[in-house]
Amino acid sequence: MADLLYRASLAVVPPLYVAASTLLFSTCRLEVENPEVLEELLSAGGGIAVFWHYSFLYIFYHLRRCPGVVMVSASRDGEYIARVARILGYEAVRGSSHRRGVRGLKELVRHVRQGRNAGVVGDGSQGPARRLQPGCLLLSAKSGRPVLPVVWAASRYKAFASWDRTVLPMPFARIRLAYGRPLQVPAGISSAELEEYRLRLEEEMNELYRKVWRRFGVDAHDRADSGG
Repeated sequence: MADLLYRASLAVVPPLYVAASTLLFSTCRLEVENPEVLEELLSAGGGIAVFWHYSFLYIFYHLRRCPGVVMVSASRDGEYIARVARILGYEAVRGSSHRRGVRGLKELVRHVRQGRNAGVVGDGSQGPARRLQPGCLLLSAKSGRPVLPVVWAASRYKAFASWDRTVLPMPFARIRLAYGRPLQVPAGISSAELEEYRLRLEEEMNELYRKVWRRFGVDAHDRADSGG
């Protein structure tokens, strides 16, 4: 019975979520910092969007006009996210640092080498929150395409009681989204050099994260009330 209910919910929940969230997000007022960065990257052949896990709900919606392939957790719960991604036009590759990670990375490399964009959650499916894992950097090194940091903040939002405090903007919220500087990781990078790149990108993403949230009077979304 439990398995039957799970399969039924997979058929119903993702399309309902996409319909409801599309309506919700359409009411929000979006401001974008450095929009030319994305346009230049797409004109040059695309790249790898990397974002923190708290932000994935709106990121999927925002980047739907330039869909590609996204890495989604191989867990049962990850199947809901994978189906949402497919409805929005993405192809979902299943894997994480805990399950099928190497296989998932190889699939992503193949897709990106074929000219497709990719999306990777920088802090993985289980965290720690806003601590960069090296997968996106390895993908850049092996595919030859740069990593593009993407962060956003909202004036009013719901933060769920998850490990990353996943954020859902409230109706008519103001959203501030920023693109960071694209980062190309060289092929054949050593482990020590990879760690240097990891620390550099993690700090740049967190600096950008703090900048956009400070526009709404807080340093971090998980250390404040949900705005008003």
